[in-house]
Amino acid sequence: MIIEFVRIAAMPAQCEQVRRGLVAWAGPTAVESGCLSCRILQESSAPQAFCYQAQWKTQDDLLRHVRTEHYKRLLALMELGTTPPLVEFHTVTETEGLELIERTRSSDFLPSTGKAQRRN
Repeated sequence: MIIEFVRIAAMPAQCEQVRRGLVAWAGPTAVESGCLSCRILQESSAPQAFCYQAQWKTQDDLLRHVRTEHYKRLLALMELGTTPPLVEFHTVTETEGLELIERTRSSDFLPSTGKAQRRN
């Protein structure tokens, strides 16, 4: 899985334009082949900052997405930022959930190994 992350800090006068543009852009992105999720967030501590995050099944799905004409709209929205956008692509090789917490908090967990083991 690949996580695509973009943060745009807009000028106060352009916040609404960026927000609307991202929301309109996210809808078509969410239905693209290979898109597992797509969301737009606004930072509570910096309301002029907007984050776009999408999860892609494979790197091929992500690259196909980046090559689309539709992607040009995101690039245009990035240009409205007061600073260069933060753009990150994270490759996830493993995902864990509650089992990690349970394993970590169990009395048999040895931090040095990362695994539950019997203590001697």
